[in-house]
Amino acid sequence: MRLTQSMCTIAECAPGGDGPATARPRLVKIAVVGGSGVGKTALVVRFLTRRFIGDYERNAGNLYSRHIQVDGEMLAIQVQDTPGVQIHEHSLDCNEQLNRCIRWADALVIVFSITDYKSFELLSHLYHHVRQLHPGNLLPVVIVANKADLLHIKEVEPQQGLQLANMLGCTFYEVSVSENYNNVFNAFHLLCKEVNKQQITSTPERRRTSLIPRPKSPNMQDLKRRFKQALSAKVRTVTSV
Repeated sequence: MRLTQSMCTIAECAPGGDGPATARPRLVKIAVVGGSGVGKTALVVRFLTRRFIGDYERNAGNLYSRHIQVDGEMLAIQVQDTPGVQIHEHSLDCNEQLNRCIRWADALVIVFSITDYKSFELLSHLYHHVRQLHPGNLLPVVIVANKADLLHIKEVEPQQGLQLANMLGCTFYEVSVSENYNNVFNAFHLLCKEVNKQQITSTPERRRTSLIPRPKSPNMQDLKRRFKQALSAKVRTVTSV
């Protein structure tokens, strides 16, 4: 509960709260998915607060908010934390709540732990599941290998994560949420830039469509005036004959 309250405080302190009215920031929605115990919540909190908190209650799928500046533009970021995914009888065990989160998102972070090979095996299954929910391959996806500081118990080599990310067409980051903030920030920052670019590209077309003027309704007074003029001309013609 304290964690959720601190996230709300960040959102409330965003620019434009008490000052003069400004344009509403563009909204970017990011979902964070992956296996259980890979550090999804720690990753989200590290990005939003720069702090590392080691222990969390069971993931309830909280939604967090923050404002961030990308390429000089203020964006409103919503990050959806999700419960862990598992493989059940060679298929993903994804409930409808998780599917709704994936459909809702503008971008996705898929997390695995280098200390858990099963979480790495989930990646390909989870990625293809995401593409089924987002046909068209437009959803930006970043793969994050967490717990890079725990080399003494690692089960996945960094090169394996990089190779799989390249094969899937995703950007790859190896991070230690507990020790380093930079790559955590870079992963989310990249997604924000990609989504913002997509939104800017698509917005002008929608704007042009909305600004196409509707055909003006005929002015009834003008129609009456023209009708009278036509009748007068017809009368003058008849009189002259």
